[in-house]
Amino acid sequence: MASSQLRIALALFAGLSFVLLGKAVRAEDGVSDHKILFGQVAALSGPAKDLGEGMRQGILAAFNEANRHGGIFGRTLELQSLDDGYEPEKTIGATKEIIEQDKVFAMVGAVGTPTSRASQPIATAAKVPFIGPFTGGQFLRDPYNRYVVNVRASYYEETEAWIEHLTKDLGITKIAILYQDDAFGLAGLEGVQRAMAKRNLSLVAFGNFKRNTTAVKSALLDIMKAQPEAVVTVGPYKPVAAFIKLAHQVKLNAQFVAISFVGSDSLAKELGSDGTGVIISQVVPSPWDKSLPVVAAYQSALTAEDASLKPGFVSLEGYLVGRLVVEALKRVDGEPTREKLLDAIATAPFDFGGVKLTYGPTKNQGSDQVFFTILQADGTFKPVDRLVGMAGQ
Repeated sequence: MASSQLRIALALFAGLSFVLLGKAVRAEDGVSDHKILFGQVAALSGPAKDLGEGMRQGILAAFNEANRHGGIFGRTLELQSLDDGYEPEKTIGATKEIIEQDKVFAMVGAVGTPTSRASQPIATAAKVPFIGPFTGGQFLRDPYNRYVVNVRASYYEETEAWIEHLTKDLGITKIAILYQDDAFGLAGLEGVQRAMAKRNLSLVAFGNFKRNTTAVKSALLDIMKAQPEAVVTVGPYKPVAAFIKLAHQVKLNAQFVAISFVGSDSLAKELGSDGTGVIISQVVPSPWDKSLPVVAAYQSALTAEDASLKPGFVSLEGYLVGRLVVEALKRVDGEPTREKLLDAIATAPFDFGGVKLTYGPTKNQGSDQVFFTILQADGTFKPVDRLVGMAGQ
């Protein structure tokens, strides 16, 4: 009898061990009893480093805000960031490292179109969610990809808004473009050309420059010949600032417009007094508008992270990416998995109080909103609904 009971006990123990072992084997990469690890590959050095740092600061502010309140069901959220210098070749190696060696749960806050084009296919092949990239590239939206989750509006939406307001509000039709000569710049160029063609218009001049350089003189010469009324720019802050400064020196009297990826706060610093009147499209509301609950929460979280940090458009976008991750994880029933996270994002809207993100079974972009700001003489940003009555017009 004792022998029979012993056999039964051993069988039960073996069965329980198998179940526990099976549970351990099935545990998702990046998930342990005490934490969930996320990965970021972004520019943390070079001419676009402020963009990567801003996204990182915002994501960390959201993660640590949740961590101070007990994390997600007892698990803290952690972020591992690797620097790609805004160079796609480095992005590939860093992405493989962060997925295969660091074994992150998901990737968040990538920066750039050419770099995202390099990293996203690697993440998708591994079925690792690619969440909140700082780019409006259309390839991340169309065709639909379940493993890509965009927060911001697309470059097509930004450039359409540019041309709509320049033509309707200011009556401008002679428009030239300065763009970075890579996937990012070409995406912006295509968006502008589509918006112009919709109105039976064509760009009067083109100028481009190489990524991670400020070599814009030849582009300026090409554009000057057409004497445009406006120059729309698709690039990060350093080359765009260099172009606008040179344009002012040679008395090119045009309205300058910059895309959200430019990094508005860094652009303002680079331009100084040359920035007055520059229009910048944004994909998040004003990071200083504390009347919006999400902005008030963002400012509080940013200060808690580092009292010396100042609010800005890039870190607010990073915070929204972080908040999306936090709130989606709260909706997951049981052990967190990548598939459950993606299902939670697609199921119902996320209303953060001033920003609402809505996804669906075939929609992986949360917001379609485009805002306009005008850079003031003191380096601040004036939010506007229309471009009528601007300085210099």
